[in-house]
Amino acid sequence: MRSETSKSPSELRALFRRNKLVAPTAGLAKGYAQANLAMLPRELAFDFMLFAQRNPKPCPVLDVIEADSCEPTVVAPGADIYTDIPLYRIYQHGVLTAEVKDLKNFRKKGLVGFLLGCSFSFETALLNAGLPVRHIEENCNVPMYITNMACTPAGIFHGPMVVSMRPMPPSMVVRSTLVTARFPAVHGAPVHIGDPGQIGIRDINRPDFGDSVTIKPGEVPVFWACGVTPQAVAMAVKPEIMITHAPGHMFICDVRDEDLAVF
Repeated sequence: MRSETSKSPSELRALFRRNKLVAPTAGLAKGYAQANLAMLPRELAFDFMLFAQRNPKPCPVLDVIEADSCEPTVVAPGADIYTDIPLYRIYQHGVLTAEVKDLKNFRKKGLVGFLLGCSFSFETALLNAGLPVRHIEENCNVPMYITNMACTPAGIFHGPMVVSMRPMPPSMVVRSTLVTARFPAVHGAPVHIGDPGQIGIRDINRPDFGDSVTIKPGEVPVFWACGVTPQAVAMAVKPEIMITHAPGHMFICDVRDEDLAVF
């Protein structure tokens, strides 16, 4: 997969569309933003939009795709959210019932799509600052955990925040916070640093989503809010249907990550 790192967002989306590449997208299209997906029936869209507005750390909205459309006109005009993600998940009544490579069977089902900022988008900035990104080093998916931090409810939606983790040497923790704080549209600064037990994580080596990574002696686990949060919310709320990306398998935008930075 690493041979694909030089491809543009549109080239990668074309590979996903043809099912020629099914893999986590960390490290791909460096310099471009990536996004999480949540799709819901039209009648739940307002409640979810309000939920995202009240929880901007885990659910920063980059684009909304209307029920009669497939095109994310803000972040990738001409793309198709039904085909241009490498792997999707289907939750029915809170239960993960399938992982599929496209959503062609769900067209015209009245689903509203939300693209939410992803922390993969600030990893180029971390690397450029000389900071480690362990899951890229180890060519695996980022570890993600369901926490005991409750999101602010809205309408029918409630549930726990999910976080992603990147271990840092103690001398680099402050720098990693400053670098990522510039990117509030893709989760921004960490939500927790240090003891995972304080946020309800029992075993740092057993993530709820993604892969375990090496934490070297003396390193500090640093946790960022994660756009997999809607999947934990689906498990809690049990809507009739919610369609998402598979964790780590993101939508790659045409928007550059630096265009989402604040100064």
